[in-house]
Amino acid sequence: MSDLNKLGLAEARDALRKGDVTSVELTESCLKAIDDADALNAFVHKTPEIALERAKAADERIKAGDAPSMCGLPIGIKDLFCTKGVPSQAASKILEGFKPEYESTVSQQLADAGAVMLGKLNMDEFAMGSSNETSVYGNAVSPWRRGNDDAQLTPGGSSGGSASAVAADLCLAATGTDTGGSIRQPAAFVGITGIKPTYGRCSRWGIVAFASSLDQAGPMTKNVRDAAIMLETMCGHDAKDSTSAELAVPNFEAMLTGDIKGKKIGIPKEYRMDGMPAEIEKLWADGAAMLKDAGAEIVDISLPHTKYALPAYYVIAPAEASSNLARYDGVRYGRRAQLAQGDGITEMYEKTRAEGFGHEVQRRVMIGTYVLSAGFYDAYYNRARRVRTLIKKDFEDVFAAGVDAILTPATPSASFGLGEMTEADPVQMYLNDVFTVTVNLAGLPGISVPAGLDKQGLPLGLQLIGRPWDEGDLLNTAYALENAAGFVAKPSKWW
Repeated sequence: MSDLNKLGLAEARDALRKGDVTSVELTESCLKAIDDADALNAFVHKTPEIALERAKAADERIKAGDAPSMCGLPIGIKDLFCTKGVPSQAASKILEGFKPEYESTVSQQLADAGAVMLGKLNMDEFAMGSSNETSVYGNAVSPWRRGNDDAQLTPGGSSGGSASAVAADLCLAATGTDTGGSIRQPAAFVGITGIKPTYGRCSRWGIVAFASSLDQAGPMTKNVRDAAIMLETMCGHDAKDSTSAELAVPNFEAMLTGDIKGKKIGIPKEYRMDGMPAEIEKLWADGAAMLKDAGAEIVDISLPHTKYALPAYYVIAPAEASSNLARYDGVRYGRRAQLAQGDGITEMYEKTRAEGFGHEVQRRVMIGTYVLSAGFYDAYYNRARRVRTLIKKDFEDVFAAGVDAILTPATPSASFGLGEMTEADPVQMYLNDVFTVTVNLAGLPGISVPAGLDKQGLPLGLQLIGRPWDEGDLLNTAYALENAAGFVAKPSKWW
């Protein structure tokens, strides 16, 4: 078999079990694809020795007949996950040279299941961004192009490296994290599947924190079945994370029947934004029609506090970030600035943080510190928290009324060119999260499924939002949508 890197997780797993292919062959195919794809800047720390060692161990395990689903499958790990002995920088200059002495719970669970780590993936610095343009490694680049235009496009953010690597078949799947849409938006931009599970479903231990009440890890895969397989391995209770839920993890793959007869799918009227492109509007209507044809009942719903979600998010997330990022000060690990004669500890903090943090991180730390300061705490932070409670209640009311899932667009547009939304107006960039942040504020599971192409030939995604802890049902609805949409487009290789 040639082009083994083009397989999905389920196909590769089945081929491994049959003995048609070995994990070493799969891994070597991916390592070659990675070496040929430096133009995408997706993999920023390559780990071929670790990969081949794990692949050999996986082959032994498969031979012995003791192999979980993920065993022997080559994947990429976002640079936000701490990986023992491997640089884990969160794409920031301030963590230069940091090689953790421990492994994040999620990457450990994947390793324990026999998954093969190919390397670390590019991302926005500290996961702050929607276009992967804030990384110390430089921009990650989408494998997609607009028609015959050779302008470089964003793979989305913050999990841009993960999105680009999966879409370009550099790995079979990848881990991502989602604080305000950082799995779902890049997945939509590059035509792959990305699921953010319920807050607490995956452990956050060992994942560099951005906003602790919003961050959640999830898989980025080539299709819904693969998302179900990988998510099951990533989930589970972890005593090291106080927000981790002590709930049994179901066999998500076994729940993929594609039967959604009688399911109620809500269409929120508040997501019909002014100026929404006609293509997104049409995609949304088509998605609803597909689910209806599959036997679901489509109902109009209202989520009245949606319009306050972005402002509330951009108060809460920077507030938590300013608190979390206070630990990066040049004292114990990471980068320390060169100090002048007579500089004290205050100068060390100031110079290290000024040098180590990029502009977007500095901007969010300053916003966060401002909204948490004595005179503004009630006016901003506490008010945003109250708004968050109302947003959560909107969803609770809809689900209590019998709605099983909610269908929305995943993004307000297709992928845009790198540099097209520059620093001149950061708010323009923040609007990319308009359909995704509510899900994080309410702690719900959400999945992005590729559903069509725009007139320039770029992927567009639809988002399904599910009930808390009901990822199995959500994945099954997504599976029905995927089958109906029949999205098979791939980027033409130019890199």
